[in-house]
Amino acid sequence: MAQRQHKPSFDAMIKFFLQKYDIATKKDITRLERKIDALKKGLPKKSVTKKSVSKTTKGKSAAEVVLNVIKDIGDGASFADIKARTDYDDKKLRNIVFRLNKEGKIKRKKRGVYVAV
Repeated sequence: MAQRQHKPSFDAMIKFFLQKYDIATKKDITRLERKIDALKKGLPKKSVTKKSVSKTTKGKSAAEVVLNVIKDIGDGASFADIKARTDYDDKKLRNIVFRLNKEGKIKRKKRGVYVAV
């Protein structure tokens, strides 16, 4: 008597392909979400600090603030001095100084030192 061949079920084929090609199932994703949530609970919470805007800079453009700082310092404001008084990052400050120089509002005294015109 010949043995009857058993055909695999559709579910068995799907399970085989999921395992062979390492595809995540809903159960795997749910398990990962639970682990991520548990890790998030263990992390310390960040405290958000807001920079206080001084009354002199409120409502003024960044270029006006930088120009005022250069005028206040008087005889040659260095890049470091301007940065310390404004708390702007290097990129923003370089762009502002370039624009003010191009507009003729400030003049370069020497490298990194600027004077209001």
